[in-house]
Amino acid sequence: MVNVEVLERDLAREGHRVTAPRHVLLQALNSLGDHFSAEGLAAAAPGVGRATVFRTLRLLQSVGAVCQVVLDDGAVQYRLTTAGHHHHIVCSRCGVVNDFVACDITDLLEELARRTGYDIAAHRLEVYGTCAGCQTGLGATARPGKPTSSRSA
Repeated sequence: MVNVEVLERDLAREGHRVTAPRHVLLQALNSLGDHFSAEGLAAAAPGVGRATVFRTLRLLQSVGAVCQVVLDDGAVQYRLTTAGHHHHIVCSRCGVVNDFVACDITDLLEELARRTGYDIAAHRLEVYGTCAGCQTGLGATARPGKPTSSRSA
């Protein structure tokens, strides 16, 4: 469940206006649950333009309220989050997504910066595999619709 008032306060604190369309989109998040697509959000907020949906999703990402998950088939989903910097492990069969925070790639990033001359500003990691439930035949059956989610990995 989304606390719309908290999200609106967070946006205002960051200097962003809470316009009527943004308010409608934040309200729509309540009906979508933890995982949703941009198209699903647009459908849940009739009358709000697609460009506004995508701009609002980018804004929510920038303030850390939403993160993007790229599924193994390339489909993009969004997820409400308060986890800060984290990554995802995605089941290729049922679509369940777990967060994890372990990210010991500092040496790799430093080596990439040295080799390429890049000033690396950020990274994103998504790992794909088959969850324990699907391996035993007890996995979620979310595919091909909405992924399910779990916060503990």
